[in-house]
Amino acid sequence: MRQRVRMGIMGTAKGPHIQALATALQNRGAEVSFVSPQRLTSFIPEPATIITGSDGSRKNLGDLDALLVRSLPGGSLEQVIYRVDVLHRLEKLGLKVINRAAVLEKTVDKFYTSALLADAGLPVPKTVVTESFDQGMEAVRKMGAVVVKPLFGSLGTGMVMVEDPEVAYRVFRALEMGRYVYYLQEFLPHNNEDYRLFVVGGEVISAMRRRGENWKTNIACGAIAEYVEPDPVLSQLALKTAELLGADYVGVDILISHGQPYIIEANGIPGWTGLQSVTNVDIAGVLAEYAIRQVQLVINKD
Repeated sequence: MRQRVRMGIMGTAKGPHIQALATALQNRGAEVSFVSPQRLTSFIPEPATIITGSDGSRKNLGDLDALLVRSLPGGSLEQVIYRVDVLHRLEKLGLKVINRAAVLEKTVDKFYTSALLADAGLPVPKTVVTESFDQGMEAVRKMGAVVVKPLFGSLGTGMVMVEDPEVAYRVFRALEMGRYVYYLQEFLPHNNEDYRLFVVGGEVISAMRRRGENWKTNIACGAIAEYVEPDPVLSQLALKTAELLGADYVGVDILISHGQPYIIEANGIPGWTGLQSVTNVDIAGVLAEYAIRQVQLVINKD
């Protein structure tokens, strides 16, 4: 008789999303293991990757049925690339990874995300990405107010709006000293609000409006969440985004400016605390059921 589903969650048990997800999986009969991204050891030519615990315990990730990625922390370039490479290898060895490494590579990098969406004809703000100080200044002169974002990052951390060329000069020189890339998007008036749509398995399961006290609409920056019925137009944009990225699940942020929607972010490891606070949908439960269903599809095929 087939044993119960063995589900790994990449991340530590301390995070609220991981706790909720683990509980939801366990309530549905799954066996849950926590996988620290910093404790991965791979063996070549053996097709094995193990996770070591602080107590000296060892677990072979090949014994899992699926791995839900809920944390892919920063580090040195080598550390980040290695962790993603491990996910690629696990997939090639037959492990179901949610979301896949290719999806995370696309969504962790704002340039990659914006370029993919724009090249597919989806609406995104005018964006200039450059390492050139002069090109950055030229973008401010042409677009006026711009939002300066870190290429990697979330929760609204590190974003600033710049419209004065003198301020832009100071900001860009500071970024230049840190050898950062300038990721600049045209500021679009949006009444200090935008929308987050949560997609799981090709379905928008819930949505919210985020209202901020200023132009930043991130919940982490003090914005207030309000439940909204998923708008058909915005839902189609969110679903097209998920399909384009190949995501099992994704949080898609859309703002409306002058009556036109613009996709401003697609998060491959989305949080849902704000959305869960205003929706009756059990988001962790929906995600858990989706992950178990994906495993069962593989088992039944075999």
